[in-house]
Amino acid sequence: MQIALLQTQADPVTPGPAGLTSLEGAAREAAARGARLLVTPELSLTGYALEDPALLAEPADGPSAAAVSRIARQYGIAVAYGYPERGEGCAVHNSVQLMGPDGAALANYRKTHLYGPYEAKHYTPGEQLPVQAELDGVRLGLLICYDVEFPEAVRAHALAGTDVLLVPTALMRPYDTVAETLVVARAVESQLYVAYANRAGREGEFDFAGLSCLAAPDGTVPARAPGSGGTLLVADADLAALRASRDRNPYLADRRPELYAR
Repeated sequence: MQIALLQTQADPVTPGPAGLTSLEGAAREAAARGARLLVTPELSLTGYALEDPALLAEPADGPSAAAVSRIARQYGIAVAYGYPERGEGCAVHNSVQLMGPDGAALANYRKTHLYGPYEAKHYTPGEQLPVQAELDGVRLGLLICYDVEFPEAVRAHALAGTDVLLVPTALMRPYDTVAETLVVARAVESQLYVAYANRAGREGEFDFAGLSCLAAPDGTVPARAPGSGGTLLVADADLAALRASRDRNPYLADRRPELYAR
């Protein structure tokens, strides 16, 4: 499966609902380059540094979802996009939704591990893990940024059969080691691909690290973005290579969960 990763240049002045224009351009280019799936950063439709995310929050089937559905259908490409979701009651969730290439909503995931006081103040954590969808016979899983830093969350996906883990992210400096080392380790230890799409540059008080990547289960990195600037990566998640790697590295089969509970 050819996967496109959009690394966006953060807007230092005017975060807000301008992400659809960037997303449509990326979908057009990704489809032209042969990608079947586009992964965009955390909160890609609005920007991350929002004074009050509740003001831009929408339900999962709101106007932005309709717009992304049209884009996906027009270019024949699945799209994973981040947005503030209006949930039950007054809850606002940091969410990612996956639209299929036919425009159908395939899955919606609410970030389960919130990072820092900013997110704790504005968002309600999700309670469902793992969230998955099927595309072209490939089982896709969804996490968001800080979630991937918890081995339990990624292992839950591995045990549920996820082949490619999509991780829209807003990784900040000075935590570059997460993108450079930890994401690759997660791919190896749980034997899956990790598609990690970040933003780059300063937005409000946050300085984002870039370094978007596709990490493979054999420890290689088929695609890596620089630490600054916007770019669109396209790389192959090779399912034959995934099966071969799982045969060579039977971590899941060799687990002894009866010991870990102690």
